[in-house]
Amino acid sequence: MSEKCKCLAVIRVRGVTDVFREIKDTLKMLHLSRNCHATLIDDRPSYVGMLRKAQNYVTWGEVSLENIVLLLKKKGRLVGNRELTDDYVKEIGYDSLEDLAEAIHAGKVEFGGLSDVKPVFRLHPPRKGFRGKVKRSFVAGGVTGYRGEAINDLIERMV
Repeated sequence: MSEKCKCLAVIRVRGVTDVFREIKDTLKMLHLSRNCHATLIDDRPSYVGMLRKAQNYVTWGEVSLENIVLLLKKKGRLVGNRELTDDYVKEIGYDSLEDLAEAIHAGKVEFGGLSDVKPVFRLHPPRKGFRGKVKRSFVAGGVTGYRGEAINDLIERMV
């Protein structure tokens, strides 16, 4: 991984019907099988290309450390739908969920590569709804596409 790697949060905002096969495969590779699912990735060029291909179905941006901790504590799940706890995090070599969140944010560990951890967060629809149309890009007043730091507000409303 690069020295200045950024952690991106990706949220699927459109449904599962009428999706082209290439885009469906891309969303499957990102583990975003349903609406309101989210995942954490880094900003390597292969991931950015996947995001650009599926930009009409997802929204993404740079996530803050506080929101990574919030996602891990409230929505992090292990295989078998068990909660992600400090005990499990100690088994894989970190002192607490905050330390794991710092490692994910710094790009030292890949969230999808953690063993026994589900690579997706199942979120609620945002409180007070999406602010804009789901079929328009964020820069045009909609929801989809790149939104930068504004992803943090959306995550807080969806947790």
